[in-house]
Amino acid sequence: MVRRGFQVEGIVKRILTVIAALFVIAAAFSARIVSAPAWKSLFNGKNLSGWKNNGEEKWIVEDGTILCQSTANKYGYLTTEKAYRNFDLRLKFKSEAEGNSGVFLRSKITGVNPEHGPDIEGMQVEVDPSAGKHTGGLYESGGRGWVASPTEAGEKALKPGTWNELEVSAHGNHIVTQLNGLKIVDFTDSAQKFNEGVIGLQIHTGGGVKMRWKDIYIREE
Repeated sequence: MVRRGFQVEGIVKRILTVIAALFVIAAAFSARIVSAPAWKSLFNGKNLSGWKNNGEEKWIVEDGTILCQSTANKYGYLTTEKAYRNFDLRLKFKSEAEGNSGVFLRSKITGVNPEHGPDIEGMQVEVDPSAGKHTGGLYESGGRGWVASPTEAGEKALKPGTWNELEVSAHGNHIVTQLNGLKIVDFTDSAQKFNEGVIGLQIHTGGGVKMRWKDIYIREE
């Protein structure tokens, strides 16, 4: 009977050890969740606080959205005042005209040309109101031009005339874009030129741009 008691006691000790280990693992997991970077809003829905208008084009807040519209027939950029390096970005856009636009990552305004407006360098995520025009693809301004185009399926992900959700992951030389939940490009840059800079929304030269933006959030590494 004594030997059996020792066996029961040993089993109980092992059970308690396992339970204690599980508590430690659970606590560590909870700590990781708590310490995970939080999403932060880049647009408060009321004004353009935290943003800078570069150029002569129209950027206003209307009905809780950022409305950009061609007025001077030049390039225009609305850029964050803060620079970013490694981050996840998500936002929604809706086109109300045919003009081309885009979202710039790690970018920099390098000057102003009197004929076409501000010049910019950085990686651009293409945003075009027409399907099949590479929305979600990557174009390097001030460098190589197109570096990653959408797949055939990706070209069909755009929803013209309604809200579209764009997600971008930019960590080191790895950039992934998603449009309406579909992965558009997964690009590892072997010749990365831009690793830090502002985030910018674009009005393309040529006129005709009328785009709305909302629900702009960022999560830094």
